[in-house]
Amino acid sequence: MTTNGHDREAFAAFLLRMRARGIAGKELIAAIEATPRRLFVSGQHQAFAWSSRMLPIECGEAIEGVDMQAAIIAAMDLDPSHRVLEIGTGTGFTAVVMGRKAARVLTLERYKTLAVNARQRIEALGLLNVSVRHADGSSGMHNEGPFDRIVVWAAFDSLPRAFVDQISSGGVLIAPIGPADGEQVWAKLTKVGSRFEREDIGKARLQPLTLGLSAAI
Repeated sequence: MTTNGHDREAFAAFLLRMRARGIAGKELIAAIEATPRRLFVSGQHQAFAWSSRMLPIECGEAIEGVDMQAAIIAAMDLDPSHRVLEIGTGTGFTAVVMGRKAARVLTLERYKTLAVNARQRIEALGLLNVSVRHADGSSGMHNEGPFDRIVVWAAFDSLPRAFVDQISSGGVLIAPIGPADGEQVWAKLTKVGSRFEREDIGKARLQPLTLGLSAAI
C-alpha cells in the first residue's frame, strides 16, 4: 500500500486519529490500507493524501479528507451482501473501499472527466463489483434499486424523502443535510416501514447536491 517512509508515517497517523474517534474495525482498515490512496490524489497534493484536509481534484471539485471518508463508510456498517449506491464519485477512492466490503457498488458522477478517470483507476485495481456511471444522481437511480446503502457526498437542504423507495427495508442512507451556505449535519437515515429514522452523526460543510449533468466537462 505505502510506497515510502512519508506514506507509512502518514498512514500510521491516520490510524491513530481513527482510533481516537472509536473507528478501529479491522475489515474497514484493511480495505483502506489495500487501496493506494496516492492513485486517487493529484500529484501536487499527494503529500497530503492521508491527511484530514479536503483536497482539490479535477473539474474544480474537491474530495473529503480521508478521516471523514473513513468515518462515513464506518457508519454505513457494510457487509458482503450489500448493494450500495454512491452519489458523487469524485476520484473513486470511496467506491473502491466500499467495493472491498460490499457485494456491489454503483457510483454516479455528474462530471464526465471525473467519471472516466475514476473508472480507469478502478479497472486498474481489478475490482469487478464497482461500476462508475456518468449520470445525474440528484434523484438517485430508481431503476436500479432498491439499495441496502446509499451515501451522498453533497448536501440536501431538507430530508431526502424521494429516496425512501430506493432503499431496502432496514437500509441506510447517509448524507449531509442543511443550508448550502452554512454548516450541515451528517444524517444517518434508517428506513423503517415507509419512513426514515434519523440519527445525526457529525458536522459537514459540503457543496449542495446539483441537478443535471455537467454540460462541458
